[in-house]
Amino acid sequence: MPFLPRAQFAWKLRSQSLGLGARTRVVGVVNVTSDSFSDGGRFASPSAAIEGALEMFDQGAAIVDLGAESTRPGTREPVSAAQEIERLLPVIEGVRSHRPQAILSIDTYKAATAAVSLEAGAEIVNDVSGLRWDAGMAEVCAASGCGLVLMHTRGRPEEWRTLPRLAQGEEMALVQRELGQQLRVALGAGVSREHIVLDPGLGFGKAFESNYPLLAELEGLRALGQPLLVGASRKSFLARTLAPLFGGADAPIDARGNASLAAATAAILAGAELVRAHDVRPTIEAAAIADAILAAAEQAFLR
Repeated sequence: MPFLPRAQFAWKLRSQSLGLGARTRVVGVVNVTSDSFSDGGRFASPSAAIEGALEMFDQGAAIVDLGAESTRPGTREPVSAAQEIERLLPVIEGVRSHRPQAILSIDTYKAATAAVSLEAGAEIVNDVSGLRWDAGMAEVCAASGCGLVLMHTRGRPEEWRTLPRLAQGEEMALVQRELGQQLRVALGAGVSREHIVLDPGLGFGKAFESNYPLLAELEGLRALGQPLLVGASRKSFLARTLAPLFGGADAPIDARGNASLAAATAAILAGAELVRAHDVRPTIEAAAIADAILAAAEQAFLR
């Protein structure tokens, strides 16, 4: 399918705006937890998280997304809002003391965590539940005027392994329908369109094989009229695809980098304005090539 010209957006955040569409924006990931699936607790201490976030900004990340609760299925550590806040506040304050204008996103579905983090200077709430798991989240986001990422997920992490598989061809229709519902909830609560980005939620309640149709048909989400963020970095569906190259076992975390770049590139070419990544510099380099391809495609379209 031919590449379509990119739309241009001014994403309104809590205290500033971020232009989207002219080039891909990379969102770095810092998990302030000891049980993160992706980095094994590398940023569990505030000092390590601050250093990691600053390094990502130095590498060119437009946003750094801070999370304080793992959403991996299985034996994950339950985290209260108070624990999240205790983990996040020193990191927010530490990063902003070095970079007052840095754009920090908070990966949380808890309204209390979001409210305190925004007051401390975060600009964006990245809600993996799409406002479904805490009834107060929409009000917090509307009142603060923050940026809001609405992500699609099926069920909760503890249910993912037992959810029925989606029928072939059903993936994008379901995500489009349910993200549309979540978007209407946000708008109805007073969050304006200029503040909202949508995320199809790769890996979140989707069986391994269901993620590729979402990437292939990402264009289908353009009908909702919002910018798109895609996070495929280091996820298990990539590891499963690579299994034949690793003796039948899922590729380990430290061997998923190339696959993550391939998925990020595919997402950009399919229409994502933002990609979420653990390895920021390589992703920025891949995005530069994808952006050049899109620019050439746009020139061809205009001729």
